[in-house]
Amino acid sequence: MTITVFGHPASTCTLVVLHSLKELGLSYELVKPSSFEEIKTPEYIATKHPFGRIPSLSDDGFHIYESRAIIRYLINKYQGTKTSTILIPSDVHKAALVDQFISVETSYYSPHLSKLVYQLVFKKHHGGEPDLKIVNEARDEIGKTLDVYEKLLEGKDYLTGEFSLADLLHIPYAFYVFKIGEGDLWNKRPNVSRWWKNISERECWKNIVTEYKLLELEQ
Repeated sequence: MTITVFGHPASTCTLVVLHSLKELGLSYELVKPSSFEEIKTPEYIATKHPFGRIPSLSDDGFHIYESRAIIRYLINKYQGTKTSTILIPSDVHKAALVDQFISVETSYYSPHLSKLVYQLVFKKHHGGEPDLKIVNEARDEIGKTLDVYEKLLEGKDYLTGEFSLADLLHIPYAFYVFKIGEGDLWNKRPNVSRWWKNISERECWKNIVTEYKLLELEQ
């Protein structure tokens, strides 16, 4: 078995794939693009990702791109073979709830966090100045979302009651938000704070942070 991930550990989409691989107990090789321009070359677009993005994955000759599709493929093929971690349960009702919260994350959570992270991390990293109007609007929207999460997480350690792919997908953007000092959005909500502690202190995620020196990445 040879699994190769084409991506960069600073990328949130790459991080969810790497974290999933760790949770599933799978070995892999990470191949980082030499530059942003590389993923826009005709060769990369033809062989890795037709939209010139990261990540993509190759598994013994099978190639797939888009992070959520990659993770679902890995779960369908490998879940339960190396570790006991279950990211998507076999029970149809439990699996439906995981899908429900993945949809919630995609629609109401990550879009606002991505704006905040882009303005305060990546834009700054590339020499730009953050648009404070966008920053404040993103903070407000994140707060509204987390108010709903605070109610949904009442009496639960995880979104569906047990750790799943739904929780895992929430980690990378929030990690960056905490890194830039915006963690109070989570910390002032007890249920959300408990949930964040549970998911961010998983050994596999801590290994990712250490292995790829995420705390040392420039802001």
